[in-house]
Amino acid sequence: MLCSNNNTVAGECSEPDPKQQKPFILSFLYATAAILFMFISRTSSSLTQRFNKYLASALNQFRGTTDMATEGAKSFVRRDRLREIESKVQKWWEEKQVFKSEPGDKPPESGEKFFGNFPFPYMNGYLHLGHAFSLSKLEFAAAFHRLRGANVLLPFAFHCTGMPIKASADKLAREIQEFGNPPVFPNEVEEQENVVAAVVESGGDGNTGEENAVAGKFKGKKSKVAAKSGGQIYQWEIMRSVGITDAEISDFQDPYKWLSYFPPLAIEDLKAFGLGCDWRRSFITTDKNPYFDSFVRWQMRKLKSSGKVVKDVRYTVFSPLDGQPCADHDRASGEGVQPQEYTLIKMEVVSPFPEKFKVLEGKKVYLAAATLRPETMYGQTNAWVKPDGNYGAFEINETEVFVVAHRAALNLAYQNHSRVPQKPNCLLELTGQDLIGLPLKSPLSLNEIIYALPMLSILMDKGTGVVTSVPSDAPDDYMALHDLKSKPAFREKFGVRDEWVLPFEVLPIINIEEFGNKCAETVCLQMKIKSQNEKEKLAEAKKLTYLKGFTDGTMIVGEFSGKKVQEVKPLIKRKLLEAGQAIIYSEPEKRVMSRSSDECVVALTDQWYITYGESEWKRLTDECLSNMSLYSDETRHGFEHTLGWLNQWACSRSFGLGTRIPWDEQFLVESLSDSTIYMAYYTIAHYLQNGDMYGTSQSSIKPQQLTDDVWDYIFCGGPLPTSTDIESSLLEKMKHEFEYWYPFDLRVSGKDLIQNHLTFCIYNHTAIFPERHWPRGFRCNGHIMLNSEKMSKSTGNFRTVRQAIEEFSADATRFSLADAGDGVDDANFVFETANAAILRLTKELAWYEENLAAEATLRTGPPSIYADRVFANEINIAVKTTEQNYSNYMFREALKSGFYDLQAARDEYRLSCGVGGLNRDLVWRFMDVQTRLLAPICPHYAEFIWRELLKKDGFVVKAGWPTADAPDLTLKSANKYLQDSIVLIRKLLQKQLSGSKKGNKKGAPVASPKEIKLTCLIYVNEQFDGWKAECLNILRNNFNKDTRTFAPDSDIMEALQQSSVGQSSEFKRTQKLCMPFLRFKKDEAIALGPQALDLRLPFGEIEVLQENLDLIKRQIGSKDVEDLEILSAADADSVARAGSNASVLRDNPPSPGSPTAIFLPK
Repeated sequence: MLCSNNNTVAGECSEPDPKQQKPFILSFLYATAAILFMFISRTSSSLTQRFNKYLASALNQFRGTTDMATEGAKSFVRRDRLREIESKVQKWWEEKQVFKSEPGDKPPESGEKFFGNFPFPYMNGYLHLGHAFSLSKLEFAAAFHRLRGANVLLPFAFHCTGMPIKASADKLAREIQEFGNPPVFPNEVEEQENVVAAVVESGGDGNTGEENAVAGKFKGKKSKVAAKSGGQIYQWEIMRSVGITDAEISDFQDPYKWLSYFPPLAIEDLKAFGLGCDWRRSFITTDKNPYFDSFVRWQMRKLKSSGKVVKDVRYTVFSPLDGQPCADHDRASGEGVQPQEYTLIKMEVVSPFPEKFKVLEGKKVYLAAATLRPETMYGQTNAWVKPDGNYGAFEINETEVFVVAHRAALNLAYQNHSRVPQKPNCLLELTGQDLIGLPLKSPLSLNEIIYALPMLSILMDKGTGVVTSVPSDAPDDYMALHDLKSKPAFREKFGVRDEWVLPFEVLPIINIEEFGNKCAETVCLQMKIKSQNEKEKLAEAKKLTYLKGFTDGTMIVGEFSGKKVQEVKPLIKRKLLEAGQAIIYSEPEKRVMSRSSDECVVALTDQWYITYGESEWKRLTDECLSNMSLYSDETRHGFEHTLGWLNQWACSRSFGLGTRIPWDEQFLVESLSDSTIYMAYYTIAHYLQNGDMYGTSQSSIKPQQLTDDVWDYIFCGGPLPTSTDIESSLLEKMKHEFEYWYPFDLRVSGKDLIQNHLTFCIYNHTAIFPERHWPRGFRCNGHIMLNSEKMSKSTGNFRTVRQAIEEFSADATRFSLADAGDGVDDANFVFETANAAILRLTKELAWYEENLAAEATLRTGPPSIYADRVFANEINIAVKTTEQNYSNYMFREALKSGFYDLQAARDEYRLSCGVGGLNRDLVWRFMDVQTRLLAPICPHYAEFIWRELLKKDGFVVKAGWPTADAPDLTLKSANKYLQDSIVLIRKLLQKQLSGSKKGNKKGAPVASPKEIKLTCLIYVNEQFDGWKAECLNILRNNFNKDTRTFAPDSDIMEALQQSSVGQSSEFKRTQKLCMPFLRFKKDEAIALGPQALDLRLPFGEIEVLQENLDLIKRQIGSKDVEDLEILSAADADSVARAGSNASVLRDNPPSPGSPTAIFLPK
């Protein structure tokens, strides 16, 4: 086939332009659609709706695929070559079972084995780049250890326990029941007709701005379906958006369908990603897998037998819809939110009641206010309500009624404070305006009667909507009362009588030495707060007064007068509770939504708890943590903080998927409690499941044979069990395998799991395993952004692993993941980096092929010239630096040192060699080293080069870390000096050729006559002298080489003033030069060490320049320069050769590291 298109890549012929074909195809589609529509519209309105919907979907898909095909007129030849290589390499690995992990015969010595793992992902969808980012850290680490010769185990499993799958399946079932199968959702017909109209009007090229859900690619804004449902998109639409067909979706009403559908797809994606995993050990959780189910049952019994699982009544975040506690992994939002406990003050409404309250006659009615500061109740002057807030009078028991917000009433009902448990009974609907002016009798208040008054800033979703007012110690209360007193119009607006406000003065109740006995008033005056509307200032004032009140405050009223606030706070709280004047009330610290789209409350529940936080157990966990490698101070602080607050954790659920609590089978083990020690299960899973992740294949071991004695023998050093008929030889093999691999060396995770899963992991290991099997290391990372924006399906800024591989290839995706960042801050996956990686890798392949084919033209023999020595040294530096970066799990730095820097060194070498050409042995060494260093990050690319191009035996992933001599740092410094000098000389030449700035302000070059050739005299001063030498001597005398720190600047300045330089009459002029030089050299010494303060560089400058005259001449890049000479500025005869240009040497004298060049006509 002949090609006429010159823009194709690698000689590939271009395909016909889809945009040229598109109008014809669209016209055909519209004509066909019109005929079909005429027929269908006469048949069935329902069918018409469906036709509209699927026509719009087809048009969207056509538009999307053609746009993709022609986007930016890109060619995908390079990417496709990488994908072909990946497919070929994966077959090689599969055939030879390269990642199959077997234990050695003897216990491993330090560094001989590496066992790393990753929190198994939840199987309610495809794996995405967020998973891949965290997982890549483990994959790169494992690949590095495998490359250097360690025996590596990297297993992978799939989490299915908990609510999300069951909740999604139930939601899907409700949609089908309500809207049909396939469903026709409200507004969907109108939506699809609008899409069709928009496409038709734009000729098929218009952008409707709607969400394109083709094959799992999320684009554009929310669909109108989502927008009109308040952002809650239908489950059916979610399933469709990831490429599941309508014919399949209804099957997902069965939660176990999810378990059979998504894990195999995840394995496909991870194999395509190049994950070096032993897939024989994979498993899913829940009782669907009887082997893992037995393991979790043993774990729970083990914890209970040691007193670490108890039944208790506690306040727990709870989903009313699901009817069970809502732990972190059960939540759509609000992960990490805990119950917040308040003291609920019962402020009794004094009779006679207003007319609207007559229905409550005969009952005790209270405005119930939630407070964190019961000790301040002595100073109440009023209560606050929100005038336009919605309240209710809720029946608490036969005699008591609480007036609170509806949300608070629901929380109370789940805490046994409702006449009908878990069902708040509202006797009377009220607004805040109805409550203003109610006379109240409030516990501990020094005012016998106070009144309910308006406050506009009350939050109805926090507390009860009723707030106690203590203006002596609360800045918000002080300013709100001040505004009411000083603004008659404000009182009149809300019908507030003067007698409800004006007689009430601030009551001193607590003395704080710094602020007196009216701290709120004092702080507001100091901060010049004028109004209750100054929110930021008031928040700062509140933080200050509340903290000081607790830490430094002393009570000055009541029975506890004279005692510290922090001492009496719990005593006053207990007094109020025992007198029946208050109750305990709890609610979530922040809003929590369950995965069933239900807003959670706090419930008082009777259930099973794991006793995290128990003192002795916490001591062991602290000990384990102190010996772990965490690779970040922020990570360690996160664990320490979590251990400070974590206590009993509800471990049972009644809804979802999972393993039953073995002694109380009405409950399931919740999803964060069955995932704490499963890393141990990896070590023997292949013996039990025979490579089947569901545990359903025929195995020589049956689940019922796995008694507690068996698990104890394998994992805890128990005696050989007599309670099973499993062969003792098989038991010994499993025990040996566990003992060989455990403890795990590294667990990689997002930092958000520190507050639960990872801390639970440490706790459970210290409870169940002996100390020698406690975890060795966690490495935590931040979340990943895409192109500097948060990854989000709703905005379209989202990629699954499958999409990324299809778009960029696996190795380019891995390359960009490595480049994204290594710290605990959020990282950034940049599409341009992935595309650039495609170009870099394929161009490098071409360079390898080109040089291998041209072997005969390369310079032979041992490396001999200066450029050879420099390049060989750069290879040694790359090997050593990259090894250190990989060892520290700093993969972005490893990519820099092992690829970018080595590429730059190779390119510099090519320029430096000149006509002599490259040394064959060095080029071959470079290709070998470069391939190995990049293998952990781009294994397919490296494997292809290793076997296909370099014709090496075995696999590069196990080739061994390259050997290298110790780097010659002096040679590296000398080469940097050479390259910097070339740049400097080039600039000086350009400046001389174009004239001075004063003489040629516009920068127009002054033509040099063709017949005039130049001689370049390069002057070098190899030793600092004069005032610079004196400065260096002073710095050396004031430098601590062990700590790399200097004496105070005042000491250095005093030494300078006392020196010969300081005593000179020219000191004022010289001092201006000394100061920047001192600063520069101080910084250099701190970075490099004491050698930076030497009077000479560690190499001969003249020797380096003399050896590279040809390189300098070539890189100056001017045909005018015919000769170069290297001269010493310390030699008078050499200086005399500058002639009339000697002034240049005086104005810009050379110094160590900075030569000066003069250009003379020949």
